[in-house]
Parts: sequence; C-alpha cells; structure tokens
Amino acid sequence: MNFHDVRFPPSLSFGSLGGPQRRTDVVTLANGYEERNTPWAHSRRVYDAGLGMRSIDDVQALTGFFEARMGQMYGFRWKDWADFKSCASSVGVAFEDQSLGFGDGVRTDYQLVKTYSSGGHSYLRPITKPVAGTVRLGIEQDALQEGSDYDVDLSTGIIRFAHAPDPEMQLSAGFEFDVPVRFDTDRILVSVASFQAGQVPDVPVIEVRV
Repeated sequence: MNFHDVRFPPSLSFGSLGGPQRRTDVVTLANGYEERNTPWAHSRRVYDAGLGMRSIDDVQALTGFFEARMGQMYGFRWKDWADFKSCASSVGVAFEDQSLGFGDGVRTDYQLVKTYSSGGHSYLRPITKPVAGTVRLGIEQDALQEGSDYDVDLSTGIIRFAHAPDPEMQLSAGFEFDVPVRFDTDRILVSVASFQAGQVPDVPVIEVRV
C-alpha cells in the first residue's frame, strides 16, 4: 500500500473537525418498517485539516506536507485529538486499559484493539498505527517489558510475544495511536486575502484501510 510512515503536524491537526463515519443502507418497506444493513464492519474517520490553520505559515506547512504526499497518492499518520489513547485523554496510558483476549499456549501474535461500549453493546476497533514508545502490555496483573517480553509492529499494530501466553491468562494493553489517512482531494485552494479575512481552506482527509 502507498503509505508514508510520517505524522501530519499535530499542531495543525489540533482544532480540526472530524470523527467516525458509518455506512448504512436503509430500505423502507411498504408497511413502514425498515430494513437496515451495513457493508462496513468498521467505521471510517473523516477530518477537515483546513480548520486547524491559524496563520499563513501553517498554510505553507500544509502545502509542503501535501506536496510531499503527492495529494491523494500517499497515506500518512493523523493524530485525532478527540480519540488518540486507549484510555481517557485526561489520564496516562496503563497496561490495564484494553483487553486483548486470553492466551492459549500456542498463539504469539495479537492485534491491538480499542473497545467502545454503551448500553450493553460494544465495538472492537483494530488499532494499526500505535505510537512508538507508548505501548504497555501486561498478563493478568504483571507488566511486561517491550523488547524482551514482546515486540510491537508499528505499521500494523500487531503484538508479538516472545513466548505464547499460557492458556486462560488475560492479556491487556495500553497505548497511544494515530489514524492512517490520506488527503481526500488532489488540490488545495487558498487565498491569502481570504485567509486573513477568516476564511480557511477546505482540506478533506479520510481514513484508509491498512
């Protein structure tokens, strides 16, 4: 996949507008009832990077980043300031934050996930772009050491244990993460005069599957 493992400047993504997008097909029947289905197992984040621009220097930095990605050609990392941790944004990451499942004595590879729960229902979001140096892992109540007990693939979010966890042992993880995205346009239109008057450019960004 065409992806550059570089993060969009966090100072420019701060203040941007965005969030999860779902796709639902709704069919209204003759009796007024509805049938609803979705072809998407996972949501897709969308953002507007233009709202984070606060000065002409910011616009120039955006232009340089856009050109280096060749518009929509290459994906990149994006920090979603509203959702970038395995825990609440106001607290520090801990290895108890998210459950990764249980060991079986054979399996060594586990995908990082974040669980969203409400009203007895939950959604498991695969995390494919963890931030280097932030991943914490534990088995039951014991913290593990990266490099000796496990390794992290920062391009896929897969954890590889040095030894397969014992059966029925609960695995957990804490981490910060980025969203893999690309620009959803091949052009950026900005006028210095209009920017100084308070009009920011429209720069759509959309999550990509990796």
